Amino acid sequence: MLKALARRLLSLLGWHLIDPPERPARAVLIGYPHTSNWDGVIALLVKLALGLDAHWVGKDSLFRGPLDVIFRRLGGIPIDRSARNGFVAEMAAQFAAHPEFLLVIAPEGTRSLTQGWKSGFYRIALAAEVPVALAFVDYSRRQAGILTYLTMTGDPTTDIAAIAAHYEGRQGKHPELASPIRWLA
Repeated sequence: MLKALARRLLSLLGWHLIDPPERPARAVLIGYPHTSNWDGVIALLVKLALGLDAHWVGKDSLFRGPLDVIFRRLGGIPIDRSARNGFVAEMAAQFAAHPEFLLVIAPEGTRSLTQGWKSGFYRIALAAEVPVALAFVDYSRRQAGILTYLTMTGDPTTDIAAIAAHYEGRQGKHPELASPIRWLA
């Protein structure tokens, strides 16, 4: 019922849903571009419309007070971005423990403009030996969903170039805030 409702709402709002025919049981799903809080609203509708049982990573400050219970029930996993705490190994262990697991991460780590992408999603995908799902919200085309699933080669230069090629021309709500698709130095 929620799936049909979300699909209908996206349609009424003028959005077109994109979903590749083949869907792996486990993947790290990255969302780009992430330039507005509205991306989260559209992404939640896409999650429901595609029937994705997805967990997502958010900064720990979002998980305070009454929102903590709500966000965790929606699949949220808080992360302290100020400390190195073995998150990659922890998430790889989650993939190993669950035959079906989808982890959503914003590679930019923020809605603000940055000089490039954080590598956590990449390191998790390699450690867990799962593909990376390229999710998007494209305001210029009014499309949202998943472009494709890519298996990472382990060569960061090759892999980031392949990712960038798929996201070419996709625009966030605030295109000027979309970080370039390259690794942070």
